[in-house]
Amino acid sequence: MHDLLLPRPFLKWAGGKTQLTNALLERMPVHFNTYHEPFVGSGALFFRLYRERKIKHAILSDINSELIDTYLAIRDNVQEVIQLLSEFPHNEKFYYEIREQDPWKMSLAERAARMIYLNKTGYNGLYRVNRQGKFNVPFGRYKRPKYLDRDNLLAVSNALKKVEILCTPFHTVTERAKPGDWVYFDPPYVPVSQTSNFTSYHASGFGMQEQEKLRDRCIELSRVNVYITLSNSDTDIIRSLYAVSGFYMDRVLANRAINSNAAKRGKIAEVIITNYPVKRSVLPCLFDQQLPHLVFQAQLPTKVDTILMKK
Repeated sequence: MHDLLLPRPFLKWAGGKTQLTNALLERMPVHFNTYHEPFVGSGALFFRLYRERKIKHAILSDINSELIDTYLAIRDNVQEVIQLLSEFPHNEKFYYEIREQDPWKMSLAERAARMIYLNKTGYNGLYRVNRQGKFNVPFGRYKRPKYLDRDNLLAVSNALKKVEILCTPFHTVTERAKPGDWVYFDPPYVPVSQTSNFTSYHASGFGMQEQEKLRDRCIELSRVNVYITLSNSDTDIIRSLYAVSGFYMDRVLANRAINSNAAKRGKIAEVIITNYPVKRSVLPCLFDQQLPHLVFQAQLPTKVDTILMKK
């Protein structure tokens, strides 16, 4: 019998946080209200929080409409998704046939089943689209890919029942964040080399301008007492962007979950950025015990504040 309290990510995802969840949990706020994840991807941190009963309310979002539709289908119509997956054969001919089909001419459940199947049987578990937004990953050479995990899909459906799921840009959806809420940003990473760019999970990409907008949004949320946690690659660009008074940065090592070369799936350096100190001995002095949210200390305007005021 499956355990409905133990959902796990149902998709492979470039930048997925399964390998980083321990480090993220060590740095999570002691108390928070609603959990927001605007770049949900595989949802690794959300599912970990759910399994450990650390979450009561959640808003999950992404701009990838096929991804969000898959979450919605599993939440609202998981039995049909399971039935469709059970009928899919595993062979190269069927893979390319279903890959070429227009997902927007399918039902929600059909679109979700297609997404899961292509994700689990495509080359190296990549989700990648071209400039026209068309999935273009070739067939993967797996002997027995597990694209139907009935027990986990049921557990995921149960975990998502009371979760709000939206297809919305990060700067729009986080307008709903209130004092005491926790927002975890896991954007497409700044590439550490010319060959490690994973931003093509969406046709529009995620360039430097978007990274700067995200930094600005983090500052704005901090001003209204919202907890911020953000992860990205450990690069000079990111360290410079988040050299902000009141922000804290930790360097951590994480495994590459997806790489075409197995030898390159080793540990890489990443940074976890928060707008609160993570040492437990420091945290209590920052809380007003009568309120459920963090009370930020008054600070003088920083150089980033000055930049924002000029915009």
